[in-house]
Amino acid sequence: MATSSAITKESNNQGVVEKPIALDQNVLQKHVAFFDRNQDGIVYPWETFQGFRAIGCGILLSTFASIFINFGLSQKTRPGKFPSILLPIEVKNIHKAKHGSDSGVYDSEGRFVPSKFEEIFSKHARKDPNALTSDELMGMLKENRVPKDFKGWLASYTEWKILYVLCKDKDGLLHKETVRAVYDGSLFEKMEKEHSEKKNK
Repeated sequence: MATSSAITKESNNQGVVEKPIALDQNVLQKHVAFFDRNQDGIVYPWETFQGFRAIGCGILLSTFASIFINFGLSQKTRPGKFPSILLPIEVKNIHKAKHGSDSGVYDSEGRFVPSKFEEIFSKHARKDPNALTSDELMGMLKENRVPKDFKGWLASYTEWKILYVLCKDKDGLLHKETVRAVYDGSLFEKMEKEHSEKKNK
């Protein structure tokens, strides 16, 4: 089985281990699958809401995210089908909803592009080569903008701003490994586990 040079990092009792991402697995699907709470291949707004709540987001942000995400992505993942008021997102077709003005880390088929991922930090990380400040993040978003692609600008800004607010450290840095983990969806699982542990204490 062919693999890309993309690496995810997982923690175990021996520390952090590297794990290659297989090319025949759509990494973008993995990113979205966390929100498919019943694993039926379709993400409804209430599942998006549940997913955001599971990682520790408040009710207002979770509500906004569920409406914004499902409204924006539903019909794009259902080509040729009549629009549904339930706003379902079909996970298998999530690559069809890829918007413009993004980082290019996902290719047109939803696969991880290692060179584009590294480019985020080689081009924009100045204070710390393995992290982004708020200003550096905004600089990246501005550079990635396609002229007059207002929907793409809004989508990219919203995605990255939510990630930054949720995952920056105490010094205001968004770390490279955090960004890597959000691309393959493993960050969501980690955040859900941490949030669940806090609730149970």
